Amino acid sequence: MLKEINLFGLHLQTFGIFFALNFLAWAALVARRLKEIGKPVDWAYEILFAALVGGLVGARGYYLIQNYDEVKGNLLGNIFSGSGLVWYGGLLGGIVFVLAWAKWRDFVSMQLLDMAAVGLPLGYAIGRIGCQVSGDGDYGTQSDLPWAMPYPHGSVPTPAGVSVQPTPIYETLAMGVFALVLWRLRDRLRPGALFGIYLIGAGVERFVVEFWRRNDEVVGFLTAAQVESVISVVAGIVWLLVMIRRNGSLRPAGAAGESTARGRTRPATA
Repeated sequence: MLKEINLFGLHLQTFGIFFALNFLAWAALVARRLKEIGKPVDWAYEILFAALVGGLVGARGYYLIQNYDEVKGNLLGNIFSGSGLVWYGGLLGGIVFVLAWAKWRDFVSMQLLDMAAVGLPLGYAIGRIGCQVSGDGDYGTQSDLPWAMPYPHGSVPTPAGVSVQPTPIYETLAMGVFALVLWRLRDRLRPGALFGIYLIGAGVERFVVEFWRRNDEVVGFLTAAQVESVISVVAGIVWLLVMIRRNGSLRPAGAAGESTARGRTRPATA
């Protein structure tokens, strides 16, 4: 484990480094897509800033709400503490701030949602690398699997001699592949479809991996993240069904028409 890097006397937290890389990857991806659809590439930096601020506010706020009994004695101090970020809170905060930016730029559109649909799993995959390297406690339950590992020097160390499920690695691989698949589909589906698929895929991934993590159950055998994952999956399914009902399919506008036109084309007669 490597909690921090000493660079010319400056101590950099490894999780913070990967957190920054997450947003840089976001910016590069969004800039590429903005260029493809004919929008100003400089908007990528504005979106990055809105997502960063909103993500931090949401992730920290969600953590404080979840752990209010523990932090209420020093709520103001805990607001500015450097630890305690929750993914779903960051997602909600980022969405709110980016939508506010989009309203300002008159770019509230399905294309924007689809860019987020690719950027979110990409950023999540990179962020989980930071969790793995720093050993921040996002690892799983005790295990004797061949690939199980200890985190004795992590930010949240495992007990001596105990190996656990390396769930950050699972999530990095799953969400990294998912982001690549969504990127390859960006021009093959109607605008907005990627966002619905993201809601389903991200929900399924987190729901499954929670069975190997250390979080406590809150509803029956489900953790809070699994309850949120179910909501995400249901929302994604409803989103896609509404799109299909309104448009007939998830294929881009004109795709079916072009196919039909080609099918009706008759060879010229002599």
